[in-house]
Amino acid sequence: MTHSATRTIDGTPIGRVEGEGRLRIELHAGAVASVELRIFEPPRFFEALLRGRAYTEPPDITARICGICPVAYQMSACAAIEDACGMTVGGGLAELRRLLYCGEWLESHALHVYMLHAPDFLGYDGAVAMARDHRSDVERGLRLKRLGNRIMEVVGGRAIHPVNVRVGGFYRLPTAGELGELVHELRWALGAAMATVEWVSGFRAPAFEGDWDLIALAEPGAYPSLGRSVQASSGRLDIDAADFLAHVHERHVAHSTALHSSWAGGEYLVGALARYAISHAALPPQAAMAARDAGLGEMCRNPFQSIVVRSVEMMVACEEAMRIIDGYEAPRTPSVQVAPRAGVGHGVSEAPRGLLYHRYELAADGTIASATIVPPTSQNQAAIEHDLRRFAAENSGLDDATLATRCEQLVRCYDPCISCATHFLDVQVLRR
Repeated sequence: MTHSATRTIDGTPIGRVEGEGRLRIELHAGAVASVELRIFEPPRFFEALLRGRAYTEPPDITARICGICPVAYQMSACAAIEDACGMTVGGGLAELRRLLYCGEWLESHALHVYMLHAPDFLGYDGAVAMARDHRSDVERGLRLKRLGNRIMEVVGGRAIHPVNVRVGGFYRLPTAGELGELVHELRWALGAAMATVEWVSGFRAPAFEGDWDLIALAEPGAYPSLGRSVQASSGRLDIDAADFLAHVHERHVAHSTALHSSWAGGEYLVGALARYAISHAALPPQAAMAARDAGLGEMCRNPFQSIVVRSVEMMVACEEAMRIIDGYEAPRTPSVQVAPRAGVGHGVSEAPRGLLYHRYELAADGTIASATIVPPTSQNQAAIEHDLRRFAAENSGLDDATLATRCEQLVRCYDPCISCATHFLDVQVLRR
């Protein structure tokens, strides 16, 4: 199919993603002239809300940025505040934080894999329609998500916007009995997650690969969720969290209420593909075996196969959770004291959708003077548009409706959390 005229595809809001956005693609004489992922959800100014608040408040406030990945915001916030105060939380409290993260990874990945992404591969408009023909698969996904939520309840106090997290640790420690009650379901979940890997690795994925660099945390000997070392798959970046903003640059674009990020002058991608590329050698045993059997190799650059990597990461969450519970010894206290001081702190952690950075500047009494939050989706937005331009060019011979559908499916591969991305602070008011 050939086109000589100008074509504009300005679709309806993208479905099966968190938040509101739409695609606009312009083609001139069959060539792609422009691609915009238009994020028009109103900004929420969380950095401004944090100014003037006490240093103990960010875990509770930033959790409200997202109902799907609140733990990520809490963990990055705690890490940054503790860094500013010269404190590092380790031992059993750090392990409990990692366990809480396992719950979030499990519930978020199960939601994405089963409810948002799988219907694209199987030809359904959504999970409800898919359930008519794949009831057992959908029920497996719902049970996996329910377990992730349960872990968040036991460790975090509740599944959505947990209330048990505080700077320095937790308000209350879970008992060994409460954690032990999770083990039976975790054993089932590990097998269910392995079955998920087998299921999604059989999906037919378009032959498309991104040419971006991949950036994620790196933890020695562990698959990353918490830490400070930020690395790129190319080897061109290996920095501490404190140097993040010296390398990653944010900018406004006219068509989006979310910022665009770049480093070294180009786009980069965070998320499951990045974590896998940098830390595949640290996968726990059964997850590593499933990844090999799925044919992932040492790196996956096809965003359509990210559904396989996320399924492998569900196995990681299950194996890690069982390891932590098996070795659990209750810390002496639920938290360590973190005294305020003047300073600047940086914190990073791996949200399900990728690297999440926080920076706080504190006054001597612990009052927050400034805050910066760089969420995964705003980091990925430029890379998504870059991929959309290439993908649209490769498929420009399709009719408008089909091309729009295929491009929307590509966007869902990155599991964008649009609401997370719309909270930039740079506002100017001019009065005349």
